[in-house]
Amino acid sequence: MPLSFLSVEGYRSVRSLWTRLDRVNVVLGPNGSGKTNVYRALALLVDAAHGRLARSVAREGGMPSLMWAGDHRKHECRGVVVEAAFDAFVYRLEVGVVIPGKTMFNLDPEVKQESITFAEGKRKTLLMERAGPTAWMRDDDGRRVTYPLELSSSESVLSQLRDRHRYPEVASLCERMQGWRFYHHFRTDAEAPLRQPQVGVSTHVLSATGDDLGAALQTIREVGDGPALDEAVEDAFPGSRLVVEADEMVRVAVRMRMPGIQRPLEASELSDGTVRYLCLAAALLTPRPPELLALNEPETSLHPQLLPPLGRLIARASRGSQLFVTTHSRELADAVSADTGARTIELRLVNGATTIAGARLDEEEE
Repeated sequence: MPLSFLSVEGYRSVRSLWTRLDRVNVVLGPNGSGKTNVYRALALLVDAAHGRLARSVAREGGMPSLMWAGDHRKHECRGVVVEAAFDAFVYRLEVGVVIPGKTMFNLDPEVKQESITFAEGKRKTLLMERAGPTAWMRDDDGRRVTYPLELSSSESVLSQLRDRHRYPEVASLCERMQGWRFYHHFRTDAEAPLRQPQVGVSTHVLSATGDDLGAALQTIREVGDGPALDEAVEDAFPGSRLVVEADEMVRVAVRMRMPGIQRPLEASELSDGTVRYLCLAAALLTPRPPELLALNEPETSLHPQLLPPLGRLIARASRGSQLFVTTHSRELADAVSADTGARTIELRLVNGATTIAGARLDEEEE
């Protein structure tokens, strides 16, 4: 289990929140409660590891729009802090706004502090610490050395690491985070690429957009758990059968045979909910399960009858991955919990701040 706790501070509606994490985690709450903010704060770590922190923040409207806009207490951080524990490692990233006049790119994040700590019992050892453009870390002999290159202020140390073999713990943590997968939105409109035949290649991991759906489904059939895929389709659409075909140019098309219909339905004819469920099945049944798999509101566009089958898919995926799922559907939360014993983290909005239902404010801020 890669993550044992997550702490978020200063991210939009999340003033200060921390929670322990289990094998399967369902974050439940109504629209506007801050579920997506918690999800995106966690995804920020992956963006940092890949070197796309600045672009990710830009897509969110820039650093000023990302930060907590309410009142600040004395000594409270004026930036965004995300901290996560991986086994015995704790990674902490703090970003804030750039100094006015320093650069044209004043919507960029500026990494204020960054650190990796190894905790063994009560003993804690710093493996890497950064303040501004400079950082030090422990090398492969355990010695504390100053990193020889000046760091870009808008990106994490993790994405700028050179001579990775010299800093094995830092490099290993970066590689782990780079392997996490986040699925937030699948485009399912009439012009969506996944509804059209696409030139296919062996696809062990569904893309974040789902454009390579046909190739991903066929790869599951060929090298993954094909029977589980057929079972997932039958579970959701009784009597139906998934068909993946390719022409001489290896343009892969997805079709469905459904009871009472004499011909297979093209992907362009399937409902948004059906296509989205197939995307979720491809993501969850991947032949190469990630250490962490996160889904943001996977119930969107799904008929309520599809929620129990989706819950069973999530339960199956939890055999190989840690799951982090946000949802506003209590039915889905209950379905996942029934199959996995998942812990439900229920959120609410109190005075403009995202809090965990049932927790005292001082508990969340400790």
